[in-house]
Amino acid sequence: MPNPLRSDVADWDTAFAGRLEPGTSPALLLVDPVRAYVQPGSPLHLPSGEAALERMADLAAAFRARSLPVIWTGVRYKEGGADGGHFFRKVPALELFVGETEAGSFPEGLQPAQDEPVFIKQYPSAFFGTQLDSWLKERGVDTLYIGGFSTSGCVRASALDALQYGFIPMTVADACADRDDELHGSNLRDLGAKYSEIVMAAQVPAQLDSAQGNGT
Repeated sequence: MPNPLRSDVADWDTAFAGRLEPGTSPALLLVDPVRAYVQPGSPLHLPSGEAALERMADLAAAFRARSLPVIWTGVRYKEGGADGGHFFRKVPALELFVGETEAGSFPEGLQPAQDEPVFIKQYPSAFFGTQLDSWLKERGVDTLYIGGFSTSGCVRASALDALQYGFIPMTVADACADRDDELHGSNLRDLGAKYSEIVMAAQVPAQLDSAQGNGT
């Protein structure tokens, strides 16, 4: 009997042809844009992290100018990492985030405003073990533009959970970074095929203006 899940020529363009359009109530989620990823010599330093930070700052300015929510996450563990479970043991570099550390702080030029929420997490997804889902739903947010570190880790996990919690994920490609370009690109391609739309930071302001116009 032929396998119905297999064909000689897979029609990937058809299989992954769906598109998600931004809703009328967007917010910006910046996932772990902390010093550990942009400090030379850090075990988590990302070569293109500084460029991604600049795009994140552009996005934050665009959302603030339109009085739209800007949301942040950071990472912090108790002594010994007991609250990080197997993830903390799997990634030794997470020791950088035990307690209040410089590595876990936000860099100059990209810091939360006084009224912007910061969700502290211990696992990859911004949703896991936090109140992010209820915070967004209480405010009627339907779309999340997502940037941060790293593309294959916490950004990917957060975009996937955003979809699963009922939000439209819009991952901003040049506002993310990873250990190398291949890893960054392959994860964006896979996110774009199945879980998220992929946009560039320069596209976002016009999308925000269109969303606000459609919401009136």
